[in-house]
Amino acid sequence: MSNDDLSWETPSDPNPADLAVVDGGLGTFNSEAADTTAIKKLACFVRSGAGHVLGGAVGRTWGEAVELQQLWVTKDLRGKGLGAKLVALFEAEARRRGCRLVYLDTFTFQAPEFYAKLGYETACRFDGFPGGVSKLVMRKPLA
Repeated sequence: MSNDDLSWETPSDPNPADLAVVDGGLGTFNSEAADTTAIKKLACFVRSGAGHVLGGAVGRTWGEAVELQQLWVTKDLRGKGLGAKLVALFEAEARRRGCRLVYLDTFTFQAPEFYAKLGYETACRFDGFPGGVSKLVMRKPLA
C-alpha cells in the first residue's frame, strides 16, 4: 500500500468500533511480544452489611510488579482509614503473588499526600493540565 492510498483523520468523537480495532491490534502485538497471559487482576473490596461495595482497590499483577489502577471509597466514609486498609490488603495480596514493586498514577487533586503517607514516592511528574493540575507516577517497594 502506498501513501497515496491512505487517508488521515482526527475525529472529535471517535467511533467505538475504530477504537476497538486499535485496542485489539495492540493487544495482539503485546501478546506476541510478551507473556501477557501472566497478567492477573487483583481486587480488594469493603462492603456494607447488606453487601454493597463501599470501596475498592483494583489493579493487576505481572511478574514482580503490581499496578494499583483504581482506589475509591464512598464519600461519606472517606477519612476513616478504609482507603489505607484497602491499600494494605492490595499490597499483601501482591506480596503473596511474589510482587516486589507497586506503582500507580494519580493527579494532584486526587490523593498524592495519602499515598506518600503510605510510603509511596513520586517517580515522575507531568505538568500542564488545566488549573495547575499535575499527574504523578508513584511507586513503593514491597518488602
